Amino acid sequence: MTRPLEQVSVAALVGRAGIARATFYLHHRGLEALAVDACAGLVREAVDALHAWRGVPDPVNPLPALLGFFAGAADHVALYRALLTPGGGGPLGGVLHRELRERSRSERALAGAPEPDLVASAVAATFAGTLADWAHGLIDATPDRIAHLVWRLLVALHRTPVGGLPSGPAR
Repeated sequence: MTRPLEQVSVAALVGRAGIARATFYLHHRGLEALAVDACAGLVREAVDALHAWRGVPDPVNPLPALLGFFAGAADHVALYRALLTPGGGGPLGGVLHRELRERSRSERALAGAPEPDLVASAVAATFAGTLADWAHGLIDATPDRIAHLVWRLLVALHRTPVGGLPSGPAR
């Protein structure tokens, strides 16, 4: 992306792409929806990067895929800022949270790990929120450093003993 999303118009985009405006709107609700769709692959890449290990993860060194994800995110930080709000909200934040939560929940449940719903929510919120805050400059770190910090947080969440507590009434 060479210009901020708010400086791009549908007219300019369809003109450059050589398609009709109606064709654009047939597939997308607007520029933000197009950008979120374009980032869906990046979202899946982030989810895959966080789940690319088997066995006991190295608690200090993140996976190469996670390092690569943040290096790539640095190249497109303006787009991330446009689609993520601080704290991990925004249209891309919602997609990232849903996909990461579901992947984490299903893998924890499959492994028989305690509290798959709780830990999956914490993992998704931590990753989406940290990515968004980093993209907005609220966390001052290089891509390599933020990948290391996020990895340590996520490993800690997975290791936190949350099972064995009495269950309360369902809400």
